[in-house]
Parts: sequence; C-alpha cells; structure tokens
Amino acid sequence: MVRWRSGTVTAVRRSWRGAVELDVALPDATQLRALAYPELVGSPEPGDRVLLNVGALVMGLGTGGYALVVALPDRLPADPPGTGTTRDTGHLVKARYTPLQPIMLGVDEEASPHRSVLADADDVTGMPVVTADLHSALPAIVAGIRADAPAARIAYLMTDGGALPAWFSRTVDGLRDELVGTVTVGQAFGGDLEATNIHSGLLAARHVLGADITIVAQGPGNLGTGTRWGFSGVSVGETVNATATLGGRAVGSLRISGADLRERHRGLSHHNVTAYGRVALAPAELVLPVGLEPELATLVEAALAPLAQRHRIVRIDTSGLDAALRAAPVPLATMGRGLDADYAYFLAAAAAGRHAAALTS
Repeated sequence: MVRWRSGTVTAVRRSWRGAVELDVALPDATQLRALAYPELVGSPEPGDRVLLNVGALVMGLGTGGYALVVALPDRLPADPPGTGTTRDTGHLVKARYTPLQPIMLGVDEEASPHRSVLADADDVTGMPVVTADLHSALPAIVAGIRADAPAARIAYLMTDGGALPAWFSRTVDGLRDELVGTVTVGQAFGGDLEATNIHSGLLAARHVLGADITIVAQGPGNLGTGTRWGFSGVSVGETVNATATLGGRAVGSLRISGADLRERHRGLSHHNVTAYGRVALAPAELVLPVGLEPELATLVEAALAPLAQRHRIVRIDTSGLDAALRAAPVPLATMGRGLDADYAYFLAAAAAGRHAAALTS
C-alpha cells in the first residue's frame, strides 16, 4: 500500500529528459531524495510543498529507491493544450485507474499523424528484433550493433514489466543520440511514441520510426519472486511470438552471468530458460558469445541444449566488442555490477547486437 509523506522542496538537483531529482525536507527535518515527473505533476521549485509516496524508499529498493512526487498541491500545473476530446488528445490511458493515470495519444489512433501509415500495417518486413530480459542490456546491445553497423537506425520498445515512465531511465536519456526513438507499450508511457501493445509497438518502430533494428526490453526495475513463473521477464517469450507473427526475426540476448550470487541466475538465467523454453512458441536466434570462461561456458551450453530443439543457437565472435562496450555513452551496470564485475552479461548482450546488425546487411 501507499506510504504517504508531505514535505518541502529544499533543492533541485540533477535532471534528465522527463525527470528531476529533488531534496525534500519532512516536518521532522528528515531529508529525502525525491523524483518528480514534470509532465505529470509540474516542475517543482525550492519552497514548494510536495505530497510523496515513499514506499520504495522505505523498502530500500535499489532501482526505485526514491520518494516519488505525487502532487504539488499548492501549485498545480495547467491543463494540457487541446479541447480534451479524443479527436485531438487521444484516449490511450496508461497506468489505468491509478491516481496519476496519464491520457496519451496513441501512435495509431485517429487523431495521430501516423494513423494512415499504421491503419493497414501488418508486417515488420524481416526486421531483427532483439529481446532482452533486463533493461541494463539495452546499452550493451546498442554497442554491439554500433560496432558493425554505425549507421543502423535503432529503436527501443519499452514494455511495462519494470518502470512505467520511460522518463525514469537515465540510460534512455543518455542513448538519445543512438536511437531513432523510444516506443512505450502496454502500461508503460513517456516514449516518443505510445502504443497499445507489443504488436502495435513493433509496427510503429518499423513504419513510423523507420527502424532497421528494434530492441525490446522492460524498463528499469524488473520484478522476480524467485519462482519458475513469477518474474516480469516472461514477456521476452511473448515478444518472440509477436515478432514471428509480424514477420520479424527474433534475436535473443541471453542473460548470462558468472558473477550473480544467486544460483538460479548463474550461467544462463532461469528467466531465459522459462521464457524461451516455455513461453516462446516461435523460433528465435539465441546468441552465444564465443570465448566465455570454460566453466561458465559449460553451464550455459548445458542450459541451452534443450532450447536448441526449438531455437537456433548462434555463436558469435566477440572481437572488438570489448572496445565497443567500454566506449558506450552511458554507464554499464546490472544489479549493481559494472562491466568488469559481470563481463559475460554485457558481452552476451553486445554479441546479440552484433548478430542483429549482420541480419540487416
């Protein structure tokens, strides 16, 4: 449930596209780090009273460890432009029936300038679609693509398994020059384009953004319960199915780790085993980087063997990918581990990007 607090903004700290970080003082003089989305609540200034949701902060969640600004009750933002009818503002309601539900213009709605392009769109014409379990794979996949295809047009499709606002991600902000755009689908919002589901999002990436390659991953902060089925990354398998339905080529960025202390994520993560082995009913090309440490390689090969009955295992040379990863425009980190601390994870993602780039040539 919601843990409420009321406080006063004492400082505006760093900001990035769609988000601003604040210092907030509570009545008992406690100082909190808070995050506001100006598109939802307006732009906070020092001295503003703010209503906060502090649940994730109190729980000590790493990714979501902010107090979140729910409202500036004494200085509400103006209504957005337009009449408020679906004719000019759209009617895609995201984060539906929550107090901060935003109403967005869907990329394929009647009021959208892209309606005519998407009205009869039914195919992504062979576009490679890289599927990843975690948001942290995104910059490494981009690095792998750029290593071999510097001019490729890359789109990011953000699903709703993690953060809902794309604005939360400093990674997406830092990759703006590398991406032709971001499409937010399902309950996720705040991308350059809004789509109803993965299918319409992929069509928008191909036909509106003109993407050569689309990367699909949830936003930051995935959910997992430690059980076979209780994790938000099952959407990876659903993306494989959607890609096949629309005539694309699914490329699996494998979640490989020799550093994760949890047994279920060592070698090939159990998330991938379930998503590709049970959820994905269509074939994908699962990318295995060549040159993993022998013990880790043995673990991964054993986990991949049953998946090879449906999917094609593609072994990719990793020459040059180290330099590409180290030149990434944003920091590389997963579960608090950087590039050198979980090297195999990022190398596998970059290898998937390299294979996707090869499919466009």
